[in-house]
Amino acid sequence: MNKYELAVVVNAKVEDEERLATVEACKSLVERFGGVITNVDEWGKKRLAYEVQKMKEGYYYFIQFDADGTVPAEIESRIRIMENVIRYLCVRQDEK
Repeated sequence: MNKYELAVVVNAKVEDEERLATVEACKSLVERFGGVITNVDEWGKKRLAYEVQKMKEGYYYFIQFDADGTVPAEIESRIRIMENVIRYLCVRQDEK
């Protein structure tokens, strides 16, 4: 099992319930493919470095999880088509 971190930027223009449902969908994807969520860090609404799809702000979430090496590709392929996700990135965390 490797340690991963999934960074998700959610559209700031959607309602709170819809935003939370999007984050829950991301967490359920991790669990569906055998990942174990260790921490969810919500940074809140932040200004984007550059405009994305005519948006200047987004809600940032960081989901840490343990999983096998094939899981991040499966998660990213499904997050890619989520409507309210502006940007995402899944990276492997180094062992310290």
